[in-house]
Amino acid sequence: MRSEPLRIDGAWVFTPRVFGDERGAFFEAFTAEALAAAVGHPLALAQVNQSLSRRGVIRGVHYALVPPSQAKYVRCPRGAVLDVVVDIRLGSPTFGQWDAVRLDDVDHRAVYLAEGLGHAFLALADDTVVSYLCSTGYNPQREFGVNPLDERLGLPWPAEIEPILSPKDAAAPTLDQAAARGLLPDHSECLAYYQALGG
Repeated sequence: MRSEPLRIDGAWVFTPRVFGDERGAFFEAFTAEALAAAVGHPLALAQVNQSLSRRGVIRGVHYALVPPSQAKYVRCPRGAVLDVVVDIRLGSPTFGQWDAVRLDDVDHRAVYLAEGLGHAFLALADDTVVSYLCSTGYNPQREFGVNPLDERLGLPWPAEIEPILSPKDAAAPTLDQAAARGLLPDHSECLAYYQALGG
């Protein structure tokens, strides 16, 4: 499996080697060794989430406060999504910036995002399935969101697809509003947490 860092520190894309023949195909969707080699520590798996979305559904921008927050390994076993990692860590050199990767059932790529980063995706096809390996379980008291249509972020949603948001995501604050309310992770605290995870 090949790993490449994304433009946002703490995020990587993983591309498996796919073995195909007349029966179909086989690939390793996740390997602990490849992830630990890239990230610097293993992923402590606490929960696996899966979503089913119709075309146009946007989920996110979601994040959790550090510590412990929630690292995610995200893949799309059916359909296709535009997956976006957003740096919402106050004090980060890339604060407010993002990187995007197409995840689908053709290339079978996955995205890892470290604790404290924001995550969102838009389903590019009906009946799209997204699977998330999570380092911690759901903790509603520490989980928040930023509006995925925030003009300041300028996330790269395709103009030809009408976005479909949950009421919660549609009512989420902008990045500036979340910062003013003290709801965003601190970059230095995130770095200290990453260092602790690496031993």
